[in-house]
Amino acid sequence: MASQGQHGETGKPSPIKILTLIGTRPEVIKLAPVIRALESTPGVVAVNTASGQHTDLFEPLAQTFDLQIHQRFRLERRDPGLASLTRELLEHLDELFEREQPDMILVQGDTTTAMIGALGGFYRRIPVGHVEARLRSGNPDNPFPEEINRRLIGQLATVHYAPTPRSARTLIDEGIADSRVEMVGNPVVDSLPWALSMTDVPERAGELIDWVGEQRLILLTTHRRESFGRTMAKRLHALRAFVCSRDDLALVFPVHPNPAVREAATRELGECDRIKLIAPLDYLDFIHLARAAWLLVSDSGGVQEEAPTLGTPLLVIRDNTERPEAVEAGVARLAGGPASELSRLLEQTYDDSAWHQTVWETENPFGDGASGQRIARSALRYVLEAREAKR
Repeated sequence: MASQGQHGETGKPSPIKILTLIGTRPEVIKLAPVIRALESTPGVVAVNTASGQHTDLFEPLAQTFDLQIHQRFRLERRDPGLASLTRELLEHLDELFEREQPDMILVQGDTTTAMIGALGGFYRRIPVGHVEARLRSGNPDNPFPEEINRRLIGQLATVHYAPTPRSARTLIDEGIADSRVEMVGNPVVDSLPWALSMTDVPERAGELIDWVGEQRLILLTTHRRESFGRTMAKRLHALRAFVCSRDDLALVFPVHPNPAVREAATRELGECDRIKLIAPLDYLDFIHLARAAWLLVSDSGGVQEEAPTLGTPLLVIRDNTERPEAVEAGVARLAGGPASELSRLLEQTYDDSAWHQTVWETENPFGDGASGQRIARSALRYVLEAREAKR
């Protein structure tokens, strides 16, 4: 526990200091509602910290969500490996935790930033709240390294903010005390309507929607390491064959900057009039385009949570998912295994017009849009109870 003390020099209770740790785009999206709730709570000081894990994608999105960053690391990254990132982050965070002495640290998801934040908090005996706790694929290598990051954070966290009833039950079944498990929903459900309401269709998304015209839009994202190579090439080839076989389809692929993705996209999807390869989209452009899409095809975890909120059907191009709720609710279908399975599901989707209506009417399995408020209230309650226990 932090050693700052419970009372200031005036004898009044010290403000409750909550340190949030953010390093990637998903962390911005999912912690923004929590930070807004914390910052609107009297007596709470939020210390928003950018880890520097990603920078190019992070900064524009932090501005979109109007996040004030109080601490920002500039990582040297002498080599691109995970070990180098881990070592450098742990050193920076340990110094920050010692200096700030927060009452609690909030981490989100399964990134290296979240894992090292939880480990650093454990070393300093500072309570850690884990947002989006207990997602598991069951395969340590898929997704890599996120699956192991999740398991490690699950062992280190003090309070587990589960996004669904399934994840809460599983945490308790794994031996976590139910008093340390809070079923709060997923903050992405808070963020998506907020972001859509902040603007009309942005210019870039509008240009792409105009290009699609009366055709049915397939919006593709794929970037996961485990998909690189033959798996990704065969899936892209299947998508090209499907789009080229029908005049009423068009495909837009915001291509991840990783060379493995760029090379596969150019080779398998290039030179087709109804397929457009574009640079990665800003978040607002992406969600407006996803809302306009006829079908999402993705290996992203975040898109599995966004699809129910947007009411857009989704084919998940992975062998497994740590978010089975979307599949069970009927919003998503799992297109794992050989590319022939993706081809089969594409054909099934084309012939099944009722699926779109079903998706639109399905209750969102990931929450009701009040997750940020629940997490902030829970963190505040935990700190107050811990202070009371020390008196």
